[in-house]
Amino acid sequence: MSLVAESPDFLQVYSDGTVKRFAPETAPPCLEPSNDPNGFRSKDVVIDPLKPITGRLFLPPSVSSSEKLPVLVYFHGGGFCIGSTTWLGYHVFLGEFSATSRSIVLSVDYRLAPEHRLPTAYEDCYAAIEWLRDQASTEPWLQQAELSRVFLSGDSAGANIAHHVAVKTIQKWVCPVKIKGIMLMHPYFGSEKRTEKEMEDGGSEDVKSNDMFWKLSIPEGSNRDYFGCNFEKANLPERIWSKFPAIEVHVAGLDFLKERGVMYAEFVKKNGVKDVKLVEAKGEKHIYHVLDPKSDATRLLQKQMSQFMKRF
Repeated sequence: MSLVAESPDFLQVYSDGTVKRFAPETAPPCLEPSNDPNGFRSKDVVIDPLKPITGRLFLPPSVSSSEKLPVLVYFHGGGFCIGSTTWLGYHVFLGEFSATSRSIVLSVDYRLAPEHRLPTAYEDCYAAIEWLRDQASTEPWLQQAELSRVFLSGDSAGANIAHHVAVKTIQKWVCPVKIKGIMLMHPYFGSEKRTEKEMEDGGSEDVKSNDMFWKLSIPEGSNRDYFGCNFEKANLPERIWSKFPAIEVHVAGLDFLKERGVMYAEFVKKNGVKDVKLVEAKGEKHIYHVLDPKSDATRLLQKQMSQFMKRF
C-alpha cells in the first residue's frame, strides 16, 4: 500500500483506496445563545440519512415569531475532498454572519471525493435545497424562513458547487425555493488550458495541488475540461443564463485562484447574466474568512454579503 496523493495536514490517499483525513479544530453546535453580542445559535440536522448528507443550521439571536428571515445556503470548500461545516472557522464565520445579517444559515456537509466523485457534491447540495422546502413547515428553526429570499454561497470548491446548484434550480421546471442571488468566495474552477498565472515561475506548487484535487474529484477518465471544472464546457443554453440570479464574485488579492474568479465573472456577464459584481479583497489570501473569521477583512466581507442580500 503506497501513498498516491497527499495534502499535508489534511489528506492522504493510498493505492488501495484508503483515504485518511485530518481535520483542524472543530466546534460543536450551540443550541443556546452565548453571552457574546452576536449570540447566534446552531444545531446539526440530517438532510438525507441514507447517503448520508448532514448540515448545520444557524439562527440569529432574539428572533420574534413575526419576523421573516432570508436564508443563506452555504457550501464549504476543500477541493471537494476535505472540509466540514463543523470546522471551527466555518462555524464562527457562518454563525456570526447569521447574527449580523439577520438571516438563517444552512451549511451543508456533502459527500466527499475521491470516495464520491463529482457530480455527487452537486446532487447532494441540490438535495439540501429540496430538504429546505420540505422541512420549512415542520422544522422549528425554519419557522421564520422566507423561502422566497434564498441565497447560495460557498468558498473555493463550495463556490463551484453554488454555481452548479444555481444551474440545477433553473433547469428544474419547478424550483423548490426562490434563489435571489449567489455569492461565490474565491471560486475553484480550472481547465486543461493553463492561464498566464498558472504558467508563471513560482506557481508550480499551487498548480500541482490544484491538479491533484481535480484528479481526485472529477469522474475517472475525465480531464480538467469536465463541465464541473471548466465552466466554458457546460454549453448552457441562453434560456439558462437569462434566468440566472444576481451574482457577486469575491476574489482575494493574494489568492492563486483570483484569475479564475475574474474569468468566471467575465464569462457569466458575456453570456447574458445581467447582475454581476466582482469584489476584490486586496492583500488577502485564499479563504481568509475561514482561516481568520474574526479579522477586520472578514467583518468587511460579512458586511458586503449582508448588503448584497438586502438588495432583494
